[in-house]
Order: sequence, then C-alpha cells, then structure tokens
Amino acid sequence: MITRILEVDNRTMTTYFILLGFPTRPALQLLLFSVFLAAYLLTLLENLLIILAIRSDGQLHKPMYFFLSHLSFLEMWYVTVISPKMLVDFLSHHKSISFNGCMTQLYFFVTFVCTEYILLAVMAFDRHVAICNPLRYPVIMTDQLCGTLAGGCWLCGLVTAMIKMVFIARLHYCGTPQINHYFCDISPLLNVSCEDSSQAELVDFFLALMVIAVPLGVVVASYATILTAILKIPSAQGRQKAFSTCASHLTVVTLFYSTTLFTYARPKLMYAYNSNKVVSVLYTVIVPLLNPIIYCLRNREVKAALKKTVLCKGSGPREEGDCSR
Repeated sequence: MITRILEVDNRTMTTYFILLGFPTRPALQLLLFSVFLAAYLLTLLENLLIILAIRSDGQLHKPMYFFLSHLSFLEMWYVTVISPKMLVDFLSHHKSISFNGCMTQLYFFVTFVCTEYILLAVMAFDRHVAICNPLRYPVIMTDQLCGTLAGGCWLCGLVTAMIKMVFIARLHYCGTPQINHYFCDISPLLNVSCEDSSQAELVDFFLALMVIAVPLGVVVASYATILTAILKIPSAQGRQKAFSTCASHLTVVTLFYSTTLFTYARPKLMYAYNSNKVVSVLYTVIVPLLNPIIYCLRNREVKAALKKTVLCKGSGPREEGDCSR
C-alpha cells in the first residue's frame, strides 16, 4: 500500500491510519463478518420497528415513548457509524482509513455516545416525575418541555464532540500509525500521536467527567427517589406495577453505563490491550442490539404496539379496521 505523506512544519503527517481490528485467521474473519452483519441489520430493524410503532399508535404518544423513539433513532445512527467500516475491514487485507474519515467517524461516535448519556438521564427524570408526582406529570412533562429536553440532549452531544475534535484533530500523527482498535476512538488516537497530547487528554477528561458524571448523578438521584416512593406504596401489586414502568430503562442504563465506564474511566495506556476491543463490542454492537429487545420484553404497551404495527403492515385492506383498534 502506497502511503501519501504530507510535509507540515518540517514534520511528516500521514493522511491514513491502519485499523488493526481483530487479527484472526481468514475463516474466522468471515464468521465474524456474518455475525456482526446479522447483528447490525437486526439492530436497525428492531429500532425502526419501535419508531414506527410509537408513531402509529396513539396510546404511545407519551413523553416516555417520545424519548424512547429518540433513543431508537440515535442507536440506528450510533451503530451505523461503526459497523459498516468494521464489516468492510473483515473482508479487506488493508484495513486503512483516511485521516478525514477517521475524524468524521470519531466526531459522530462521540456525538452519539454523549447524547445517549444525557438522553438516558432525561428518561430517568421522566420516570421520576411519573412515579413521584403522578398527578402533576401531565402539567410538568409538556410537549414543549419534552421537545426542549430532547433537543438539548442532541445539542450537548454535538457541542461536546466539537470541542473534543478541536484538540484531537490538530495533533500530529507521524507516518502511518497503527490503531489497535476496530474504529477511531479517542484513547487509541491519543496513543499514536507523535507529540505531547496532555492538553487534549485534559480536555477529554474534563468533558467526559461532565458528560458522564452529571447524567449519572441525575440517574442515581432519580432512581433513589423512585425507590423511596415505590416502597411507600401499600400494596405489592401497586409496587410491582410502579417498578415495571421503569425496569426496562434501568436495565438499559445499567448495560450502557457499565460497559462504557469500564472503557472511558481508565487510562489511555490500557488501550494497548486487546481486551478493550471485546468491551467495546459490548457497547457498540451488543447493547444497541439488546436495548429494543429489553423494552419489548418488559413493556406490554410496546409489545402490543409492535404486534399491531407488524400485523397491519402485512395485512390487506380488509383488515385495516382491525388495525385501527
């Protein structure tokens, strides 16, 4: 492979990176390609069905499902940023990515990760209001507030990613650096920089602390008050019904936060080990695949809406009346 080198300020800077990915035998590469392709397509299908179900079923036009539709939309793009390039690399001998392509992938990945952190915190706040202040819930969680909160999540993700990129993209990467990962992530890129990256690391740490710690604090505080309110409910049936409304979200939060914190709360030198690739697969492939399933299994309204959506899409005109019920 011919690598094009640019001369910048008497230093060489490559326009390509090499993604080491998963170094395995060709037969295993084909197997991994098949598995990850199936996971990617299934994730897209699951989240698309949830979005269609929420839009088509009037009973799901509630704040809880409004935020869930944003989560599903986000995760469709979240996996699309990573999976297509990874799938191509499974079938390629030269796992290269251009500098601009790498920075673009990193920017959108950071955007979606930061947005999901904040969106999950907003969903926890929604459950807090629904359970702790049920009578005031329609007054507090208005359409205007829900739209503002959702827009704020996306705006925070975009701005956070932009600030990080300003410091990471201007670093010099000499020659053709080999990134020990299957996509462009912050810590692997900092590891292959050929200049002092302490300033970029400090900015990344501060922003990560804000984006992770603050939403996590909101989630913990929300569920602490939710648990207190549930324990005050006199009947066991009432407690079970109240807890079931937030069980799906709590499971999703636990999966996403635990896998990402394991990676991003550790020093960048830990990325020298291949174990981080396995952990990264959890939150870039497995968690987005499981999230729609979790919401379907734990939520009767979503299951009913999905069943109605699938049946109505496949039914003829004579059954249209049944679908509207």
